[in-house]
Amino acid sequence: MHQYGIGDVERLLHLPRSAIRMLVEAGFVSPARGPRRSYLFSFQDLIVLRTAQGLAAANLPRGRITRSLKALRRQLPDTVPLSGLSICAVADRVVVKEGDSRWQADSGQYLLALDIDAADAGGALKVIERAAASTAPDAEDWFNRGCALEGDDAEAAREAYERALAADPAHLNTQVNLGRLLHETGRLTDAEKLYRKAVKVSGDDPVLLFNLGVLLEDMKRKKEAAAVYERALQADPRLADCHYNLALLCEELNQPRKAIRHLAQYRRLSRKES
Repeated sequence: MHQYGIGDVERLLHLPRSAIRMLVEAGFVSPARGPRRSYLFSFQDLIVLRTAQGLAAANLPRGRITRSLKALRRQLPDTVPLSGLSICAVADRVVVKEGDSRWQADSGQYLLALDIDAADAGGALKVIERAAASTAPDAEDWFNRGCALEGDDAEAAREAYERALAADPAHLNTQVNLGRLLHETGRLTDAEKLYRKAVKVSGDDPVLLFNLGVLLEDMKRKKEAAAVYERALQADPRLADCHYNLALLCEELNQPRKAIRHLAQYRRLSRKES
């Protein structure tokens, strides 16, 4: 079973490390531990993490979310794609939509394909059957397909990510993943063009800038890479890997004081994560 480090979760779900740690500490997921006690997340954990944040934003009680997601996690096979389930809050319940089926996450009880509308002025609940939604894939659907395809077919994943950006040029997760995929498959110039366009569209996102810095390093453009790493750290000073990479670069660029400072920051942040 494939496992994901905390950096992978940041890129795939676009969650900051502080939010990931908070969700772990709240008991929504219990990741395994790798070298130096770093977190290792399963594919099931990714589904639960993405869902927990959305349910918390819907103001459901933490206890209800925790019970529901722990029950859901036990029922998820490892191969369920992120696009295969839709999990939402209906009143005070956590409801899972899988195809045409709807069921409560904590009890497993199946529900009618109905939505609850509490907009009545008298406060009474109305049960309204909704028309079937369009099945045309949107940017999020194409993004999820790309994630599912990456391990088996990089070219198909690239095409899915490109379709996602065609549907939504500002889809940040797709910008990050497609740039990384182009980098990994040797298309460095294409990756740079994508990252720079993404920064113009999405602003100084720290993950975009960090990935661009790694790319520029691989292209032997060390001074440019160092400048981009600095921008990434201005956007998020908690990026431990960015401090580490910048420390090594500063040493190569004969900037020993900066190298020592960034290495110290990396060690401090790494201790916090463990």
